[in-house]
Amino acid sequence: MTVNIGDLLRRRAHHDPDHEALVESASGRRLNYRELNARSNRVANGLGALGVGKGDRVALLLMNGTEFVESFYAIAKIGAVNVPLNWRLVAEELEFILADAGATVLVHSVEFAGIAAELRSRGDATAIEYWIQVGGDTEEGASDYDDWLAAQSDAEPELAGSGEDLLFIMYTSGTTGLPKGVMHTHETVMWAMHTVAATTDFRVDDRFLNSLPMFHVAALTPCLCVVYRGLTLVIMRAFDPNEAWKQIEAERITTTLLVPAMLQFMLAAYDAERHAGSTLRWVMSGAAPVPLELIKTYASMDIEIHQVYGLTETCGPACLITGEDALARAGSTGRAFFHTDVRVVRDDGSDCDPDEPGEVLVSGPHIMTGYWNRPEATADAVIDGWLHTGDVATMDDDGFVTIVDRIKDMLISGGENVYPAEIENVLLGHPAIVDAAVIGVPSTKWGESPLAVVVVTDEALTAEDVMEHTRGKLAPFKTVKRVEFVTEIPRNPSGKILKRELRQRYPEPAD
Repeated sequence: MTVNIGDLLRRRAHHDPDHEALVESASGRRLNYRELNARSNRVANGLGALGVGKGDRVALLLMNGTEFVESFYAIAKIGAVNVPLNWRLVAEELEFILADAGATVLVHSVEFAGIAAELRSRGDATAIEYWIQVGGDTEEGASDYDDWLAAQSDAEPELAGSGEDLLFIMYTSGTTGLPKGVMHTHETVMWAMHTVAATTDFRVDDRFLNSLPMFHVAALTPCLCVVYRGLTLVIMRAFDPNEAWKQIEAERITTTLLVPAMLQFMLAAYDAERHAGSTLRWVMSGAAPVPLELIKTYASMDIEIHQVYGLTETCGPACLITGEDALARAGSTGRAFFHTDVRVVRDDGSDCDPDEPGEVLVSGPHIMTGYWNRPEATADAVIDGWLHTGDVATMDDDGFVTIVDRIKDMLISGGENVYPAEIENVLLGHPAIVDAAVIGVPSTKWGESPLAVVVVTDEALTAEDVMEHTRGKLAPFKTVKRVEFVTEIPRNPSGKILKRELRQRYPEPAD
């Protein structure tokens, strides 16, 4: 049976209409499944009235909240395609994504009204025809979300789309400097939820706290699983460690998802007198390896840390470590998810011996169908059904995987994937910079920050000049935080920059 992901919300509302579905920590809004489904139907019918139909792309530039959840399911119900946008990007980056996706509707939070207005001022740079603003005084050229919603019927819309039809396109930073749209269908997402449900320790009546941006698959897939399992989703508009502890206590949170840097912030805000004995049972953590001491510290608080490994291309799941293994095998990211296969291979494609480093390959029915408008990139990434991740790892005799290197040259800043090539392209746009390389260096605040190594023609150019050049052209988490001037950037005979050599040369932290 093929399934429409949006229809899962209707099914849950039919099965558990009065069960609390969603809580907004900021506003205090509470919705049961009947109410959430009715609101989603209004969005679906409103989009239909605008002429949005199967295959059309609808972009969401939204902070975490009810509007994101109900819009996502609404778009799915009518067979349209969600395009979640990273709200940390600047207008120039968003313009490229909107144009590449061909989105015709943009739903945005009031926080991004200025960016939306700037995009509107660029005329036909994108295909956006309808602008819908959530909250605040509506900007000229946009419709007010609440007024628009109130005018719609809450009747179930006619379903369109299922199986291999596209459900969402999620853009990731591109190694060539341009973002790529990862395509997932109703079927791949359904299987992602199957494998998560079969592997994780979700239980009846669990209450899941989400504070990661929902434009990330790491947050989106667990939130979809909450509805699939009929649990309660408590949403923080944005992460704050003190507010997170407050919500854990007030809302009886049992599980959540945090990147390692957030775990550190949570620990710094922890008060044993107020927070001991909380209902929090386990935390899933990914994006970077979790330090052993951090795992042990949380274990002493009776909170398990379950390290996860995944990618946008896998709709999230790849490997997970749970329970006692999380301590006994700390540092490992665990075995493959239940409906997932993982291999570690040599350059020739043969399987590595136990504990021999090699590239991680992932296969399963939840793997992306490809990159939007990028058939060559798709062919390079998925070969004979196996996703080539570019990550280097080892696998032991028991199937436990340990990641030992980054995805190619990627760095992770504050939980965000950053590809150096994108920053290098911007740097090379400066008239006085003739060559550039970007690497990640340690940062006490963000885990890693970009360091630019540049060759210049103007000796008067300062580090501040270089850093200023990246501001406004890139999202803040991508902008250069440190600069080193050199006469030549080391390269191999084929011209590839020797990033490992640069990391050895510049090990000092950015802050």
